[in-house]
Amino acid sequence: MTEYKMFEGCTIGNRIPFIEASTRYVFDKLGIATSEAPFTCCPDPTGFKSFDDDGWLAIGARNLCLAEEESKDIISLCNGCTNTLRGVKHKLAHDSIKKGQINEELSKIGKEYKGSIDVRHFVDVLHKDVGIDKIKSAITKSLSDLKVACHPGCHYMRPHEWMETDDDPMRPKTLKELTAASGATVVDYEEEALCCGSAVSNAYEEVGMQNLKRKFDSIVKAGADVIIVNCPACFQQFDTNQRDLSKEFDQKYDIPVLYLTELYALAMGANPDDLGLKYHRAGRSQLRNM
Repeated sequence: MTEYKMFEGCTIGNRIPFIEASTRYVFDKLGIATSEAPFTCCPDPTGFKSFDDDGWLAIGARNLCLAEEESKDIISLCNGCTNTLRGVKHKLAHDSIKKGQINEELSKIGKEYKGSIDVRHFVDVLHKDVGIDKIKSAITKSLSDLKVACHPGCHYMRPHEWMETDDDPMRPKTLKELTAASGATVVDYEEEALCCGSAVSNAYEEVGMQNLKRKFDSIVKAGADVIIVNCPACFQQFDTNQRDLSKEFDQKYDIPVLYLTELYALAMGANPDDLGLKYHRAGRSQLRNM
């Protein structure tokens, strides 16, 4: 059995640990083996990278070194973390001078980056390695009455030169196929490829909220009961900001947001209380009945 080094990322571990709980439950059910490593922040692929590219490369390479020391690939639970770690790999694989400079920094802590392991997004592992048939065989609870809208997020597919997904960024299908495997009904909506607005909100909150409103209005129009995501930043943007969105635009928004692994855990028979769904902010009454 292949064992991965689990990379939860900062946001999941520190702010939304219930997502880790559902992921470990699902991984156990599907036979995905993981182990721990003393990883730090990936670091962030937008803010940190914009201010200090060399620091971004060095910290990312140090994280990769930890997995290299055990000759194990990384499985990441986060779009941004996957994007950073794969981006660092891509940069250092195509720039030998920069790789030498980064290794000079890493030598100060007794490490050397070689580029010998891979970084996998958990969605890709589920889709390519586990497979739809095995996932369906683990489902014990019918979700056929549930209508869901999927949001894969920007960093899951872009930039293609290092994310290397099979998805078309403008017509993504992988998350929808995995979601459908739960038995739920996937609905299409016009703004599926639109950014949730999380990153831009840090600098231009008004623009981020306008993005979010466009997403929600399109999702509501499609008749979705739940939003499915595979990124912690997107999860927080959708789950945390619905109340503020309702106040700002004088329109009621209260749609449950679930990580893909939370949806799977429910379909595999997990108790919502054991998963920590009560800690979600949006759609609590709906979640209690799932």
